[in-house]
Amino acid sequence: MFTGLIQQTGTIAALNARDRATRIRVTAPGLASQLKEGDSVAVSGVCLTALSPNRDAFEADLAQETIAHTSLSHIAPGTIVNLELPTPAGTPLGGHVVQGHVDGTGKLISLDPTAPGSGDRWLKIEIPEALTRYVVEKGSISVEGISLTVAGIRDVQVTIAIIPHTYESTNLHALKPGDPVNIEADVLARYAEKQRQPARRWTVEELVRRGF
Repeated sequence: MFTGLIQQTGTIAALNARDRATRIRVTAPGLASQLKEGDSVAVSGVCLTALSPNRDAFEADLAQETIAHTSLSHIAPGTIVNLELPTPAGTPLGGHVVQGHVDGTGKLISLDPTAPGSGDRWLKIEIPEALTRYVVEKGSISVEGISLTVAGIRDVQVTIAIIPHTYESTNLHALKPGDPVNIEADVLARYAEKQRQPARRWTVEELVRRGF
């Protein structure tokens, strides 16, 4: 489990096609030295398994499913990615519960200053229509693995306030309009939706067939 608080950014150093997978190498001095073979690590919001970690870098395999359904399909050598290690049990949750299971990719519309000369910015993204039911004003959302708070939503467009620290310390400063971004809805919203679904009513015939 993660919390969406990015620990540092890394840089894609290489991509190598393998049988039914693509192996990436991520340069990340500092964070890489904390990894052991087989550890989980979130790369721009995607939970991956660390391979061959050393002091300065680690590798990970991207399955075809991952490439097809996340923003990692657009990475290339030099791409900046967000990195986060799993949150140890008992650690205060500074962000929100992030599983590293991307629900879909959105599209960056704009990331402009809130006012001339301001360090704060408005992040505007377009998300898949199927995810809009999980997004509410003042609710949590994960974008590229970053725990963020929704400022507003209109149709499929979500607006989020970005402070200077978040802009400078994540890959947001390297993105441009049209770029895909990983979206993970708040898992609590999914559970709330599940609880609202009406209980199934069994017919006598179904109960008899099941041995009651």
